[in-house]
Amino acid sequence: MIQNNRASSRQHPKKGKVILLVAPSGAGKTTLARRLLNDFPNLKFSVSATTRTPRSHETDGRDYYFLSSKQFDEAVANNEFLEWEEFYGGKRYGTLYSEVENELKKGYFVLFDIEVKGALNVKARYGDDALSVFIKPPSDKALVERLRNRGTETDESLQLRLDRARMELSFADRFDSVIINDDLEHCYRELQRLVASFMN
Repeated sequence: MIQNNRASSRQHPKKGKVILLVAPSGAGKTTLARRLLNDFPNLKFSVSATTRTPRSHETDGRDYYFLSSKQFDEAVANNEFLEWEEFYGGKRYGTLYSEVENELKKGYFVLFDIEVKGALNVKARYGDDALSVFIKPPSDKALVERLRNRGTETDESLQLRLDRARMELSFADRFDSVIINDDLEHCYRELQRLVASFMN
């Protein structure tokens, strides 16, 4: 694990760092991210911006920053995104650099639940001040079962997600650590240990 041993200032909070939780859909990263946020009070979730329509239970600024396509285009043109990507159906998602920096300056660690491409961009920007952990499903079969059990996928969308997942799995060795999620409790304990070590 990479640690930053520079002395902290007594007058100002020590600048925080970035933790990247990376995995294909269905590997369990969102569940793991929620548990980390519950267990580490100095961890803040990175709220993404998106062009998709809010769902009934979602709140702007808490779940996502909901932007129009025009607003998103303007943010891209002004280099306001740390990373952004286009997904299924033309919907775009991205991380606003200013939002991350605001939390880091307050001394918080910022947790990303993020896709491979975005994670590599963030890691390149923050270097040793970013811990990247790839969560891997135990097998292709297990991944298919998890996605099917969600009950939210059509045959077509399931195939799209599987194709993308297989592509993402090929990048696993580009990250600091890889944890196989064959047992959620064991996986979480290992992740918790890595995060605690990085924070200290």
